[in-house]
Amino acid sequence: MADAPGFTRDDLRAGVAAGLLTEPQAASLLALAQARHGARSGLPEEDEPFELFRGFAEIFISVGLVLLLSGVIGISALFGSPLVLMAMTAGACWMLARYFTLRRRMVLPSIVLVCGFAASIAAVAGWLVGPEGTGGGLLICALIAAGLALWYRVFRLPFTMFLLGLTGLAAVVIMTESIAPDAALHGWQAMFDLRAGSGLALGTLAFGLAAFAGGMWFDSRDPHRLGRYSASGFWLHLLAAPALVNTVALTFYNMGPGTGYVLLALALGLIALLALVIDRRSFLTAGIGYLAFLITLVARQGGDLDWSWTLLILGAVITALGAYWTDLRARLMRALPGFPGKRRLPPYLETP
Repeated sequence: MADAPGFTRDDLRAGVAAGLLTEPQAASLLALAQARHGARSGLPEEDEPFELFRGFAEIFISVGLVLLLSGVIGISALFGSPLVLMAMTAGACWMLARYFTLRRRMVLPSIVLVCGFAASIAAVAGWLVGPEGTGGGLLICALIAAGLALWYRVFRLPFTMFLLGLTGLAAVVIMTESIAPDAALHGWQAMFDLRAGSGLALGTLAFGLAAFAGGMWFDSRDPHRLGRYSASGFWLHLLAAPALVNTVALTFYNMGPGTGYVLLALALGLIALLALVIDRRSFLTAGIGYLAFLITLVARQGGDLDWSWTLLILGAVITALGAYWTDLRARLMRALPGFPGKRRLPPYLETP
């Protein structure tokens, strides 16, 4: 009998999405293939899967869903009650998701529906709680988070984690009263400076650590990045990266020349190593602005530097990191001693 075409990671993901394989089964099949052909040889160069849509059909349907939900809101307005209006919108999003998310497995339409659901829950919660200060704002965030947690449990949509994280970040802003006019008088840099004892800086640091821990928990359950666990981790890392990087980097930046800039360079170096170890590029992306500042600072020691040269150098650095990411990560992971959880990270070529 002739050999069948080789299976790819996309085939395994399709099997998981269709319910033919569970994520542990798909990961076991991939691990077996890698054991036979080399730990890294079976993986593509770009090993951080991410998708917002799978074709123009999803874009077309998403446009239709936006128009449909707008019509639902318009018809609900005839009842004259904001509560009924938004409750009907939330219900419509839930019923539509049973088809487009559970049956059709469409990505972009599912994102549109969960965004509509979250907005509807926020409106209902705001109408019920009312403007009651910090306590009311936190209660609204709690109700939104409960609704999103239920959505994730039923529909298993990874993007839900992004909205859930944004809700947590909103709770941090409310608790620290960072949106108050008197808080903005100190300047946005002071608001994110840990040395100033800013409540927002401490809050974003705690939020970043919590989101990072959640992302790593999801990653450890799907190290081969085949299903929804790694995709959920992706969205949490996307929130954790700017929260952590900006808070730490801006604190060192505000310390000024000398010790502050040296610590900023060391922090960016450690962030780059962390990004390689966990195989998540979002942490490096969050530090691009600070990296551009350091490049400009170093280059100007020899005279004036035009901004175009900064972009050229920065672009070359980022491009090189992207092009040689897999090889750099393999070298780093081989050089690092064994540590708890190392085997739960994405695989790498263990022999040069």
